[in-house]
Amino acid sequence: MVDLNRLKQIYKFGKELSLKDIQVLLKAAKNGSFRKKELLINEGSKRNDVFYIKSGLVRCFNINGKGEEITLKLIPEHQVFANVDLILFSQASRFFYEALENTEVFFIDYDVLQDLVSRNPKLEANRKYVLQRLLKESMERVESFVLLTPEERYLRFVKDYPGITKRVQDKYIANVLGITPVSLSRIRKRIASKY
Repeated sequence: MVDLNRLKQIYKFGKELSLKDIQVLLKAAKNGSFRKKELLINEGSKRNDVFYIKSGLVRCFNINGKGEEITLKLIPEHQVFANVDLILFSQASRFFYEALENTEVFFIDYDVLQDLVSRNPKLEANRKYVLQRLLKESMERVESFVLLTPEERYLRFVKDYPGITKRVQDKYIANVLGITPVSLSRIRKRIASKY
């Protein structure tokens, strides 16, 4: 069962959307379950579903020219993600989206979602909000690499994603922060020595 209050909070539905509006979205959505290590979206995929994570954790990663997996993003519960390459650029996914834990989702075909949104001004307003939020997150991430030290990036990550460091391997966190696992270990030791 979805936590409607949490959904309202995340998307600021409360004032703009009624429970009926939310139910329209949920009626069009399907339930999905993915086991740990199962791929939700594969590199090269043209899957155009938009996912809402009810529970679990998803990792977005790419494999570089050396054959190494590079984690770009960790996506915990109550977040939305999609094959951005397909939706924004009409091309197959450059990334893999993998369940790091057993993961429960709602998903809806992007074209169906677009149709629902086009017929409901309240949903359209929320779509704009979600897109603005995604742009804001992207800008903050770019700025963090320019303006913040690795330690400051780590502290922000821990604040923004409480508890996630206990759920994933250090190498994934290090990738997201743009540092090595050894540097992550040093940062943690420095922080621990301060407190």
